[in-house]
Amino acid sequence: MSLRACDSIKPIIWKDEQLYLLDQRILPQEQAYIAFNNVQAVAQAITDMVVRGAPAIGITAAYGIVIAARKRFDERADSWKTAIEEDLSLLAQSRPTAVNLFWAIELMRAAIKDMDVSDPAGALLTIARQVHEDDIAANVKMGQFGADLIKEPCAVLTHCNAGALATGGYGTALGVIRHAFAEHKVKLVYADETRPWLQGARLTAWEMVQEDIPVSLLVEGAAAHMIKTSQTTDNPIRWIIVGSDRIAANGDVANKIGTYALAVMAKYHGVQFMVVAPTSTIDMNISSGDQIPIEERSDSEVLACSGQPVAAPGALARNPAFDVTPAVLVDAIVTEKGVVLKPGLEKMKALMTNVD
Repeated sequence: MSLRACDSIKPIIWKDEQLYLLDQRILPQEQAYIAFNNVQAVAQAITDMVVRGAPAIGITAAYGIVIAARKRFDERADSWKTAIEEDLSLLAQSRPTAVNLFWAIELMRAAIKDMDVSDPAGALLTIARQVHEDDIAANVKMGQFGADLIKEPCAVLTHCNAGALATGGYGTALGVIRHAFAEHKVKLVYADETRPWLQGARLTAWEMVQEDIPVSLLVEGAAAHMIKTSQTTDNPIRWIIVGSDRIAANGDVANKIGTYALAVMAKYHGVQFMVVAPTSTIDMNISSGDQIPIEERSDSEVLACSGQPVAAPGALARNPAFDVTPAVLVDAIVTEKGVVLKPGLEKMKALMTNVD
């Protein structure tokens, strides 16, 4: 299958000893990259959602550590390993829910601990590039595995953006959709607009348009109606396909706020629910989704849109960025190592024993 999507949509680029991030805050109106040469700015970019999506955050952090290592080694070559811990802690604080962030930090920390080279930044860059390349390869595998689960041509519904923009390239949930569309299994994609950051409207719809995949945007409140009424049309919604920022050992799934509601709707209407994420997103150190930290962002993101107030002055708002979908509502978790149907603790353990 063609990897054109990987080549055409590049959210993360390393070039000329600098990290470049596609600024996802201004898509689709403008496509612009920001250059980074210090780790503090990289951490802030993750917090500010210049880059977002669990796999992309992990890759960005890995490159950020390369930048940090170069600076620390230049400042004090004899104690750079101690000094860089401050930078690793800074990156770890940038987004609390996405476990890929911590996975990447721990991978680089382990490499730093055992490192005895004259060019640590160069050695770490090799690792960061491998993390980036491995993510794309994993996404392509997941695309095939997930597409194999779709048995008849249909419409699908997705939430937030789990595409090339949220990963190293190609995408997780959208990788499955890309693959299934190429096999004539997906006829139409319904994309929730995803308040308050509108990732579905600004990013998912944009990715689908880039590749001429039919996409119809929905406000979140329309999802249940469309799932129900589509069943008697030529394009029934048969699957809801989403990504994940963290998966617990029992198969509970943390994803963008609104995912849990979709899973409940799917169960009620007999629609299947697929979660697509690399094994680096699975956190076997927590027993259930109750232990997943849920990031709560500023209420200003809800009370305003593009800087313009949308609520009465004095109104309060809650802004949880994620929710947890219980494993009992999940039909399939698709990873690069295989598919877990009706996930539970023993099945997740069996999957993870096969991880290199």
